[in-house]
Amino acid sequence: MRIIVDADPGIDDALALYYLRAHPDTEIAAIGTVHGNVPVEVATANALRLTERLNLQVPVAMGAARPLAQPLMTAEDVHGHDGLGGHAGDAPTTTHVQQSAAEQLANLAREEPGQLSLLAIGPLTNVALALQIEPRLPELLDKVVVMGGALNVPGNITSYAEANFWHDPEAADLVLQAGFEDLTIVGLDVTMANHVPGEWLETLPQDNYARRFLRFYADFYESFLGKAGFVPHDPLAAAIMLQPDLAGYAEDRFAIELTGRYTRGALVADQRFLAEGSPFGRDIATERTKAKYAVTADKDLFLDQLRRAVTQP
Repeated sequence: MRIIVDADPGIDDALALYYLRAHPDTEIAAIGTVHGNVPVEVATANALRLTERLNLQVPVAMGAARPLAQPLMTAEDVHGHDGLGGHAGDAPTTTHVQQSAAEQLANLAREEPGQLSLLAIGPLTNVALALQIEPRLPELLDKVVVMGGALNVPGNITSYAEANFWHDPEAADLVLQAGFEDLTIVGLDVTMANHVPGEWLETLPQDNYARRFLRFYADFYESFLGKAGFVPHDPLAAAIMLQPDLAGYAEDRFAIELTGRYTRGALVADQRFLAEGSPFGRDIATERTKAKYAVTADKDLFLDQLRRAVTQP
């Protein structure tokens, strides 16, 4: 599988890159960066640092610096002032390419139709912009996996909204209505249920780089969950992309709430059972293409694979 990664590194984004690198039959074809966990300039520097550290010969394109229709918000309290828990280190020695992340995504999809998949683990601004550049994007990409949403569980940035979708609700809704035939959403229903216990973190070697930046992340999660460990949002999305059988799914048509005073950014689906001939219409337009939503995952297998990924030389 050849994958374009769109990300906002970010601690869990870094873990996703570790996970992808550890699978020899997987190639990261390109990385695009976006606002979200940190400003896009910081996310881009971190993407470059990670490609250098992980010895990935991958073009990195800087993407959208702000959402389509709301002010920029970032999450340094979750990821640290530098996005990597205070352990980003020296400035990268490489530079990003000149084209934007949206242009890179559209151009690569045009050049290799049907050959590339997309793992989107940040706000979806770049993907929405790429759809404006190349409306055929849903036909040109093979598989799309998105980390975002909280369908039947509380949100993590508001009562109803998950962070990635909340950071740019308009972009997320554009992506959900675009017509991707093979779209999987990995949301809080499955990521929160697969919380990584503190004992797992303690098994990593003391000098392990991932252990150092994960300490900051785990401290944040313990501060409000009341238990040691962290939630593996982005690496679980990467794992489900590479191993779809790792998860169980529901299937539905999805949209993003754009106008609710309390629910803006929430992932919604019409989950009513409506018998044939029912007088009630569907809340979500039936012309939207159905997507899969992950609801369960094999936690033990995933954590074993993640440990190997972050300790691999």
